[in-house]
Amino acid sequence: MDFGEQLRKIRADRGLTQEQVASKLNVSRQTISNWENNKNLPDLEMVVEISVTFKLSLDQLILGGEVMNNMTEKLIKDGSETRRAKMNLILITVGAALLCIGLGCILIKANSVEYLDAEGFLHENFFLLPIGFFFIFSGIVTFTVTGIRNIVTRLKNRKIQ
Repeated sequence: MDFGEQLRKIRADRGLTQEQVASKLNVSRQTISNWENNKNLPDLEMVVEISVTFKLSLDQLILGGEVMNNMTEKLIKDGSETRRAKMNLILITVGAALLCIGLGCILIKANSVEYLDAEGFLHENFFLLPIGFFFIFSGIVTFTVTGIRNIVTRLKNRKIQ
C-alpha cells in the first residue's frame, strides 16, 4: 500500500474529512489531497507530525505493510541525497584547502630571500614551487572530479524521472 492510500485509509477509519486532517496538521486541504493522490509526499518532519497526530508508529505509517511503498522510497532517496550533499561539501572544502596551501607555498617562495652563507652555499627554498604546484593541481582535480560526479548524478536522475 503506498503512502497516499495509507493516509486515505487512516483518515477514513477515523471518520475525518481532508479539511479536518489539514486543520490538525496546519496545512491546506489541497496538500492533503495531493498526498492522498500521490502527487507529492510530505517531508520527514511532517511524517513525524502525522505519526504523532494519529498515534501511529513511524513504521506503520511509512511502511504500511510488508512491501516498500513510495514514502519509503522517498525517505531512502532523501537520505542518499543528503549523504551526497555532505560528501560534496567535504570535497569542496578539501579542494579549497589544497588550493590555498598551494598558493601559500608559491607566495612564500616568491617573497623569500635567497642568500649565500659564509661558506658560499646558496640557501633557497626551491622545493616550495613543485610542492605548491602539486597542491594547486590536486585542488583543481578535486573540484573537477566533484563537478563531474554532480553532472553524472543529475543526468541519471533526469533519466529516472
